[in-house]
Amino acid sequence: MKMALIAYCEAADTEIVKAIKEVGIKGYTKFEEALGEGTETQPRLGTQCWPGKNNVLAIAVEDDEVEPLLNKIKELKAEYPRAGIRAFILPVEKMV
Repeated sequence: MKMALIAYCEAADTEIVKAIKEVGIKGYTKFEEALGEGTETQPRLGTQCWPGKNNVLAIAVEDDEVEPLLNKIKELKAEYPRAGIRAFILPVEKMV
């Protein structure tokens, strides 16, 4: 099992959630108003100088679900290059 963390501009929330559901993801945890700086877009710090915020989804997925999810994320990154979409896959040691 893996944990997918997907960070993205809050403005892309509807598209991201719709896309993960299209690949069969049923459950996720959403962290709203995450602030930060990335390497592909301007900082999103929620200030006048650097407006905007991010959301982060945490999704526990089976190993065979990782590639379809990442392929969908790659499609979204191409379609919405300014949304700062970034996915991270981490191992899940245990889950209760």
